[in-house]
Amino acid sequence: MRKPGKLALPSHESTIGKFLTQSGTFKDGDLLVNKDGLRIVHNSEEGEAPPIEPLDDHQLSLDDLDAIKVIGKGSSGIVQLVRHKWTDQFFALKVIQLNIQESIRKQIAQELKISLSTQCQYVVTCYQCFYVNGVISIVLEYMDGGSLADFLKTVRTIPEAYLAAIFKQVLQGLMYLHHEKRVIHRDLKPSNILINHRGEVKISDFGVSAIIASSSAQRDTFTGTFNYMAPERISGQKHGYMSDIWSLGLVMLECATGNFPYPSPDSFYELLEAVVDQPPPSAPTDQFSPEFCSFISACIQKEATDRSSAQVLSDHPFLSMYDDLNIDLADYFTTAGSPLATFKQIVL
Repeated sequence: MRKPGKLALPSHESTIGKFLTQSGTFKDGDLLVNKDGLRIVHNSEEGEAPPIEPLDDHQLSLDDLDAIKVIGKGSSGIVQLVRHKWTDQFFALKVIQLNIQESIRKQIAQELKISLSTQCQYVVTCYQCFYVNGVISIVLEYMDGGSLADFLKTVRTIPEAYLAAIFKQVLQGLMYLHHEKRVIHRDLKPSNILINHRGEVKISDFGVSAIIASSSAQRDTFTGTFNYMAPERISGQKHGYMSDIWSLGLVMLECATGNFPYPSPDSFYELLEAVVDQPPPSAPTDQFSPEFCSFISACIQKEATDRSSAQVLSDHPFLSMYDDLNIDLADYFTTAGSPLATFKQIVL
């Protein structure tokens, strides 16, 4: 009997053979992954790519990670909490069943490339990637507070002062992705914003993120979470960085009110009609400060050109109006709801 939570491997390795090198390395364009880790072969490198060197004593090895429990499930795999045998450090291990569909394979390769090259304190860190027997495993930073979606289930709403502190960090992450990495996240939502007991807030999950290759900074593909899609995205039009800003505004408004800004639709077409044809959501002026209402309005505009960029929003008065309160997110995340799953609690 198969152990619970363990992914079934492909029954025929030959079905994915066209994506593998003779040495058993998963290859997609300039990306190579095998049991020893990941590397990117740049276009300037000529000839056959050299093999990935085995890990040294200071690097992560898949064999050195002990599974603790499953902490997340998705359409293509699971996320496990794992512990390093020798250091007792915890990681989140995303285990992806390799799918032979071209679109899924491209998404996986895209995620690996972005994760490998991302170095920002406001974005979840990717430490290493492995490919073994039809499964790609991605070793990620473990955020022990879970997601904002998890946190909202406990607290229901988040007061303005804490929202300002939380979204200062989210905006720093978006500024990095948009301006440094030229990436549209394209799936920003409460479950993709993670928190920990140190009060840190980080953006996660680049499974459908898109590297902007052209100077126009536009994409015309259609992936992501429908509910948080900007009008130009949900209607299938080209979109750029400002589509993330719309999503940011919806997430922030949801955190403030405790409800998703649109009524629950019975179908995709009802949501499409609401987002495209109806006036955009706004913060109730009798419940929130003028600064908060102004911030939400700067994000949730029907026309992408009317929205403020992440860089402009980072200087918005709302984000600094509670600075004199010296907000402690570490204390808030730990005490506002149920205790966080800290390392000590997991071990016990």
